[in-house]
Amino acid sequence: MAASKKYESRVIESVVAEGAAKEWSAEITRRATAKKTVVSKTQGGFTSEAEAQGWAEKELAVFLELNERNKIKSRNKKRD
Repeated sequence: MAASKKYESRVIESVVAEGAAKEWSAEITRRATAKKTVVSKTQGGFTSEAEAQGWAEKELAVFLELNERNKIKSRNKKRD
């Protein structure tokens, strides 16, 4: 997958209750400014880290594809 400075994914582990199984959640983050990071999309309830990472990679690919498509459309609008 192509590296992006603007979009990244991260996986977070959380414990739902004392003695309960661990739960994983994944987030797609976007760099709004040099100091500010915004969560663009999140999904929770994964039973394993690998499952959460798989979802995050798939969604990140969608975000990067949309970002590239928007850049192309923007360039085409400027030409008109």
